[in-house]
Amino acid sequence: MATVFRKTYTQHLPKGAKIVQRQGKKMALWLDAKGRPHYDDVTVGRKGKLKIIRHSPTWTAQYRDADGNTVFEGTGCRDEQAARHVLAKLVQRVEHIKAGIITPQQYRMADHADRPLAEHVEDYLEHLKAKTVRGRRVSAKHRENVKRELTRVVGDCRFRRLGDITRDAMERWMNAREEDGMGARTRNTYRSSIVAFCNWCVETDRMATSPLAKLCVADERGDRRRARRALTQDEVARLLTAARLRPLAEFGRETIHRPAKDRKGRRTWTKAPLVFDDLEAAAARARAVLKDNPEFLEELERVGRERALAYRIMVLTGLRKGELASLTAGQLELDAPSPFAELLAKDEKAGRGAKIPLRADLVAEIREHLADKLGCLQTDARRGGQPVPVRLPAATRLLRVPRDFVRILDRDLAVAGIAKTDDRGRRVDIHALRHTFGTHLSLAGVAPRVAQAAMRHSTLELTMNVYTDPQLLDVAGAIDSLPAFSRALTHTRSARIAPTRA
Repeated sequence: MATVFRKTYTQHLPKGAKIVQRQGKKMALWLDAKGRPHYDDVTVGRKGKLKIIRHSPTWTAQYRDADGNTVFEGTGCRDEQAARHVLAKLVQRVEHIKAGIITPQQYRMADHADRPLAEHVEDYLEHLKAKTVRGRRVSAKHRENVKRELTRVVGDCRFRRLGDITRDAMERWMNAREEDGMGARTRNTYRSSIVAFCNWCVETDRMATSPLAKLCVADERGDRRRARRALTQDEVARLLTAARLRPLAEFGRETIHRPAKDRKGRRTWTKAPLVFDDLEAAAARARAVLKDNPEFLEELERVGRERALAYRIMVLTGLRKGELASLTAGQLELDAPSPFAELLAKDEKAGRGAKIPLRADLVAEIREHLADKLGCLQTDARRGGQPVPVRLPAATRLLRVPRDFVRILDRDLAVAGIAKTDDRGRRVDIHALRHTFGTHLSLAGVAPRVAQAAMRHSTLELTMNVYTDPQLLDVAGAIDSLPAFSRALTHTRSARIAPTRA
């Protein structure tokens, strides 16, 4: 039988409550924070203590669904008549399902349509928290980005219910953001979040179809905001030298006097900026300054070698920053006939895993680096009175990749004399090292399909059009290597029209 009622719950006797007789039964009289009196029924708790019986401020509907199961559903109504009106609608839906007028799926959609959109977004974020893609959990950073993007789109478009989401509204929003100067790739990121949310609503029977299934995609190729360029061979050499020497050279910078117009307060001197031609001399001065602190000196040398090795690995393997940071000693197969580093599926961007080939000279540098790490570990073990390890634990990280690696690269570029941005607006950042890898594969004459496999790309177009810098390719030389078609054509034509002798 369908009915409405208010749920009851118990709580301890309020402070200062009195037990009185009212309407022929014991009740508790107590005053709330505003001094208003309340009379509540009294019951005995499990431990024999008196408790008061409270009633929920809203009414709950009780009815049977189409399968005969008893359902309890909150109405959200404080008024009994309003709650009975909600109950009548619920019972009417059940009758429609029994009569075949609507399906249970349509019933669930109708139920979800009345819920605030913010509740659906929270459910979607919980889904992402439990979701696994190619063996990897969705990262907390990605969930935060999705939440931020959905919140902005929902707020700007004033979506309140699922039915408010329309293609027209999203197209107006994307056009408005384009006028505000938002890049095409950023607009597509917002588009992807709201489209994925609508697809999830379809999968969970919250919507019949996605209203954004045919929402246009912004043209990223025609509106590239972050174009990267590849480094030349000379620039890579200068970068590796700067990375290796800069941590030490910072302590060997010379002191120079400030001009009177540039003085601030009482400070009349400053440190000279590092330049590439002075790196070796600055490093030599630092060694002289820090000769009495050999441990700190060795740490600076080690930091420089490790930083240069990180750049070199990225240039010679195409590893991304996160993939490089995930590598451990146990993932290196340096003694194999063809040495490689095994990239786990959970750490690779595509989620497939890969075996990254390693050159012989790079293997030698990695061996030296691992031996250095083992020596440090053994030293720490001796100091702590622990057993000296024979080899590095398999879980030991190959390299320390700090969170501010981008800023470190910027400083190394400045010391190496490499412009951060060229005259065409193309930038050099961490990911540009991967562009350098792809470009030099083409420069070395590697077949495009092989280069695609080395880059671990899904399409050849991505390898050739995005990760290959045409400015470094010898296009003019390739054109000069073509045969002289015009001369051959002239010679052929002359032979054809030459008069024949009798």
